[in-house]
Amino acid sequence: QVQVVESGGGLVQAGGSLRLSCAASGRLFNFVVMGWYRQAPGKERELVATANNLGNKAYVDSVKGRFTISRDNAKRTVSLQMSSLKSEDTAVYYCKMTAWFGGTFNDYWGQGTQVTVSS
Repeated sequence: QVQVVESGGGLVQAGGSLRLSCAASGRLFNFVVMGWYRQAPGKERELVATANNLGNKAYVDSVKGRFTISRDNAKRTVSLQMSSLKSEDTAVYYCKMTAWFGGTFNDYWGQGTQVTVSS
């Protein structure tokens, strides 16, 4: 089993910064992809940023230039540095780690951490 735990959410004023962290424990794989998703009230969960094991990173357009994803393969952690936060960034942020084994991709989700940006 793999456990994924996020931390670092909270309340911040618009224009401020927050850093989210995520760590995997239990059965530890070399995760192919680590990523952050978010879900705002009444909306579907959306991809925010991903980082794969080849060093490639991708961001949703709305956070480009403001958010930075980074991963530590040895520690099996991924973080999301969020700057210039806007009220529309308010959401529950989820970490997902994807491992390849058994001939398929396996996704492991955290429980989510709330980020609230006050305007």
